[in-house]
This record gives sequence, C-alpha cells and structure tokens, in this order.
Amino acid sequence: MFLRHLLAAPLVLLCWPAMADPAEDLLDALGIPQVISVMRDEGIEYGHDLAEDLIPGGATESWDEVVREIYDAERMEATVRKGFVDALGDTDIEPLLAFFNSEQGQRIVELEISARSALVDEDVEEQARAAYRSVEGTDDDRLQLLEAFVEVNDLVEANVVGALNSSYRFYLGLADGGAFDMSEDEILSDVWAQEDDTRADTQEWLYGYLLLAYGPLEDPAIRDYIALSKTEAGAAMNRALFAGFDVMYGDVSYALGLAAATQMQGQDL
Repeated sequence: MFLRHLLAAPLVLLCWPAMADPAEDLLDALGIPQVISVMRDEGIEYGHDLAEDLIPGGATESWDEVVREIYDAERMEATVRKGFVDALGDTDIEPLLAFFNSEQGQRIVELEISARSALVDEDVEEQARAAYRSVEGTDDDRLQLLEAFVEVNDLVEANVVGALNSSYRFYLGLADGGAFDMSEDEILSDVWAQEDDTRADTQEWLYGYLLLAYGPLEDPAIRDYIALSKTEAGAAMNRALFAGFDVMYGDVSYALGLAAATQMQGQDL
C-alpha cells in the first residue's frame, strides 16, 4: 500500500480463473481496486503535467484520450494481481487474511486509501510534506514509530528502485518512439544520476503520507502492523505487492514514453 511511483498501467488484459484464490481475497482485503482507482486519478493528472513539459502547445484532446486509455483501471488491476499472485507463491497467508479482515486491519486500509486519495490534491501533498519536514531529524515519538515501520518494510529503497525503473522505461519509450537518439547505457546513466534526488523526494513524500494516513491510529495499532511486517508472511506480502506494482508502473511508463514521442514529433496519436 505504500508504492509511490508516478506511472501505472499494463498493455495486455489478463483473464482470471473463476475459482476462489486466497491471494485474491487478500488483495480485496487490502483494497487494491480502490488503490488502483486512486492511482488512475494520479496518472491522469501526471499525464497532463507531462504534456505541459514535453509536448509543444501542451495537452491536446487526443493526448488526454491516450492517457486515459493507458491508465485503464481493469488492465492496471489485472497486472498487479498477476504479479502479486506469482510472487506470493505458496506463502501461508492465513495470518494476513485474519489481520486485514479484522476491524483494525480494515481501518488501516481505509486510512491508507483515504490519505492516498487526499494527496492527489497538490495543496494537501505539500501540507503532508511540510508536516514531515517539521519533525524530520527529531526524536518525535510518532516519527520514530513510523521509521521502524519503514525500515522493516524497506519502503524507501523499494520505492526508489521502482521509481528509477519507471523512469528508465519512460525514457526507453521516448527513445524507441524516435523522440531522441540514446543508447540503453546512456539512458541508464541519466536515470542513475537522478538517484539522490529521487531518494530525497521519495522519503519526504512517503513520511508525509504515513503521517497523514496513520495520524488517527493509536500507537499499539501501528506496533501490531510492524509485528505483522516482521513475519515471514508479512515480508512475502510486501515483496509481492512491489512485484505486482513495479510491473504495472514499468508498462505504463514505457507506453507513456512512446505516446509522448509520437506527440513531440507532431504526429497524430
């Protein structure tokens, strides 16, 4: 629930078996359909900003339509679900189902989704970032608890890796679409040059988000979540979530790069 890449959506619609799958039940308990809906809103907003930066004259009606097609919620969710199920393997998820289907677990999920939705508003995002900056580097009790949560789930590093991969895929799409002539090695070099800035931005966004999302939670609820994250099942779930979302973000990044390259060269989309 803590992925912060700016891009998202696959290119292939996958079919799902009719038989019930506990992993699918877990994704539903985690509110993945609602998370995807918020990410689609983020992506459409990002696509508009991207056009202002890259496309002569800014966003056009045809560009906005392409962005909406790329951020297709059904395809996005299908990619996340497949990646999650594949990565989760034969992990025993009964403890996860018990936690996230409980009253406390569902409250956590609702708070996470509500905060993510609120951060689509740039003013709210800046307020959340400012809240983190005001306690950064202090011995604030809530901050220390969140730092433990971030550390056990490796949230900063995992998000940085995902963001850099998405950036690489976007530039690869631009190059393959003819927007510029760069080798993969040159693209990789440029992307890795962004690492420090990406890490700083990711950390500020992540902690701002967590402070906002978990503000209403009592400390014991966060400690319970940390304890779950330390278990084998909790760690496997975290890895599987990143696996699913990273594929989704990579696919959409490349698709946006291709679409932007076409538009930058003055061609119809």
